[in-house]
Amino acid sequence: MKNNLLVKNRIIELKKRFLDNPDIVVKNITVKSNNLSLVFIDELTNQEDVNGSILFPLKLYSKDKITLNDLQNNIVTFSNAKVLKPNEIDEKILRGFAVLFIDNEENALGFNTVLYPQRGIEEPPTSTVINGPREGFTETLKTNLSLIRKRLTSKDLKIEELVVGKRTKTRINLLYFNDIADKRVVEEIKKKLNMFEIDGIIDSYYIVKFLEDRPKSIFRQVGNCEKPDIACAKLLEGRVAILVDGSPICLTVPFVMFEDFQSSNDYSANNHKVAILRIIRVLGLFISIFLPAMYISLQLYHYKVLPLKFLVTIVNTTQNLPLNPFLEIIFIIVLFDILFEASVRMPKYLGMAISIVGALILGDTAVKAGLVSPPGVMIVALSAITVYIIPNQSSQISLLRILFAVIGGTLGFHGIILGLMFLVCYLCNIDSFFSPYLAPYAPFVKNDQKDFIIKQSLNDMTTRPQSIPNKNKIRFKKKEQKDEKSSNR
Repeated sequence: MKNNLLVKNRIIELKKRFLDNPDIVVKNITVKSNNLSLVFIDELTNQEDVNGSILFPLKLYSKDKITLNDLQNNIVTFSNAKVLKPNEIDEKILRGFAVLFIDNEENALGFNTVLYPQRGIEEPPTSTVINGPREGFTETLKTNLSLIRKRLTSKDLKIEELVVGKRTKTRINLLYFNDIADKRVVEEIKKKLNMFEIDGIIDSYYIVKFLEDRPKSIFRQVGNCEKPDIACAKLLEGRVAILVDGSPICLTVPFVMFEDFQSSNDYSANNHKVAILRIIRVLGLFISIFLPAMYISLQLYHYKVLPLKFLVTIVNTTQNLPLNPFLEIIFIIVLFDILFEASVRMPKYLGMAISIVGALILGDTAVKAGLVSPPGVMIVALSAITVYIIPNQSSQISLLRILFAVIGGTLGFHGIILGLMFLVCYLCNIDSFFSPYLAPYAPFVKNDQKDFIIKQSLNDMTTRPQSIPNKNKIRFKKKEQKDEKSSNR
């Protein structure tokens, strides 16, 4: 039995398990009559910690017999040394730990010497603000947790860790307030994450479809953010935040559709201006989805509705075109999407050049050549711009725009109205972790109207959203002030 616990034999077995990879470093150490071996992955380990806190103290040790207890408490100067069982050793080495083996000891000693390459904390490109915090999440879970802990110094903040992925062993942290969040939501998340087995989780979006009740729906049912201040605000409302190691995207549930009409800038601006901006966002949503469809249906089926002068203008600009209005709009939409995809995937400066060439030269040439009309280009361009008023819904809006364009070209206004009714009924049937998708408007929740389309002052938002299941409804209350005159008496 003792022969199996010799360091030499254990290192041979470990190298076989790791396929003799060259980045596995083994340092054999002899202290008096004790044989020890330190094993770590070169790229993941802080060499200063290894040399200064582990190897150097071992060289100064002079006693004959060494035990794990001596190593942990009296020899090495590492503050977070941990005794590892045999089934924990391989995983810890792969996570960047340095593991120390000693003869005739079944367990080993692990040191958290992890040194992952990471980028600095920057403002996310998708969540820029005029006023307010500019810190954004990074790809390091430890950094992201520290950004949240810095803002939420509460003992009631609960963090649960799950490990998902057969090969990646990705750490996923669930964050929620123990005295605010509904336990049903937390248990449902853990249940869904434990229901599947996958080779690896590379990014937060890998688990989104496993969390959604309707994974085949085009509508997203899980919120996301890239800034800790937004994540903290959602946690304080009773939501659960999900951080995935290796991803700068924080997922939040429950999620309701009208969250995407809110912006970080709204909470540092005048309430009246915010109300106008949110109305513009709603208007932009309808323009982006329905404007091409209405343009097609007006030309094909309902041209009598148009004012005479406007109708004459459209007729003059669209006559002699080789395509009918429906095919023309579809052609322009496809052309714009091709230009967008090319500009996104090209190098930064070439992408800007392609956008200019496509918008100015290609569009102008197509109009002059008589392939498309100026009103058609303008309608699609306006629709394409308003798609990004709500960037988190841009994919869904783009699909709905094409769908309603087809409906408008085949069934006219009647088809558009029927399609809108079907869409609203469909959205009303979606739930996200016990929250209605169209809340607080379907169902109508009067209390939650204070922070949706018409935003009120923060002083008026004394309760948490009722659309989100939570245990503690009171957000804040004014402290009772003692009467100075009575106190003086």
